[in-house]
Amino acid sequence: MTSKILFQFDVDSHPSSFDSVVAIDAGVDHLFRYDHVESSGVESLVHGAMFTRGGDDLRNTAIFVGGNDVRQAEELFAAVQNAFFGPVRVSVMLDASGCNTTAAAAVASITKHMPLAGSTSVVLGGTGPVGRRVAHMLARQGVHVILTSRSLDRAESACAEIAAGLGKPSGASEGAEAGRLEAAAPENAEAKMAMLDRADTIIACGAAGVELVTARELQSLPKLRLAIDLNAVPPAGIGGIETFDKSKRMRENDDTSPIVYGPIGVGGLKMRTHKAAIAKLFQSNSLVLDANEIYDITIEQMKQ
Repeated sequence: MTSKILFQFDVDSHPSSFDSVVAIDAGVDHLFRYDHVESSGVESLVHGAMFTRGGDDLRNTAIFVGGNDVRQAEELFAAVQNAFFGPVRVSVMLDASGCNTTAAAAVASITKHMPLAGSTSVVLGGTGPVGRRVAHMLARQGVHVILTSRSLDRAESACAEIAAGLGKPSGASEGAEAGRLEAAAPENAEAKMAMLDRADTIIACGAAGVELVTARELQSLPKLRLAIDLNAVPPAGIGGIETFDKSKRMRENDDTSPIVYGPIGVGGLKMRTHKAAIAKLFQSNSLVLDANEIYDITIEQMKQ
């Protein structure tokens, strides 16, 4: 039987040990790790992966693109695909800094408790790599997304980019149809609470160690149905949510209070998704696994 080979192209000085362990646990036979990979110099590496096998054996070679600089990894991901020759290609996956698998696990977790279509979600720290993908996945499912940032310009730019990728217009106003993207950068506590009052769900994707919503603010939102904090570094991004919280009521013995998830609470699904996505790469030589595809894999994992 032909061995499964995964090329790990990392934009950092050291390839991610996390991604390497997951690859082995997902059933990869041989893992070739490369650091400091740049989009301008990746073609020869891709051709080396492509031209050493042919026919059905091509599906047993695949490429994983990772690293902490997600923008740089996105450029590398595109360059890898540009190096292919039509049907002569191998499957490739992007999950730099866990951006796709983390976002997919967070959004999919919501579907366990409520339908997404027609709801309103506030994505805190929405201009970062995970926040952008959370917003993208939510909007794709028909959610009215309010994407926040400390800079309105950055929030508007992120909304425009996400909307362009979805084929949807941005710049929604109050009462806009589901699936629209709205930028927000509340200037004061009153504006912030007015925004949060509109949310059925809140997902915090901000920088590590920054509290974006206090426990008291969270407790005061009567419409809120679910909140997820993806920040694993204290203090929590959303006060009152613990790291290991999973499908837990914010107030014990109160079935009307919001359901909460901490970063480890969505971590189990994220790990299952990561392993399943790596394994799926070897089912064909033509798969491209990015945000949409990885979200769909996450939903499949939830059904098992």
